[in-house]
Amino acid sequence: MTKEDISVYIQETLEEETVLLADGFEKAFIGIARQFNKPPLAVYSSQKCIELLSDQMSYEEAVEYFEFNTRGAYVGESTPIFVDTYNQ
Repeated sequence: MTKEDISVYIQETLEEETVLLADGFEKAFIGIARQFNKPPLAVYSSQKCIELLSDQMSYEEAVEYFEFNTRGAYVGESTPIFVDTYNQ
């Protein structure tokens, strides 16, 4: 999925509301989360984010970078959500 695809999806889904996106993680985008009386949030796969980072660094470095710089970054109440999926 490209950044443009995500923007079109958000515009069609949310109409006038905006969502803060995580730059560089377009291929890890899952969708939009909503909770009553709160702004909608972009949702990403943690595993896919780490996989994308692993293209540029070792797996261990990617995990550390993701945990500290991505999942650990708070940019206000619109901070994206990163989901750990259960795989059997």
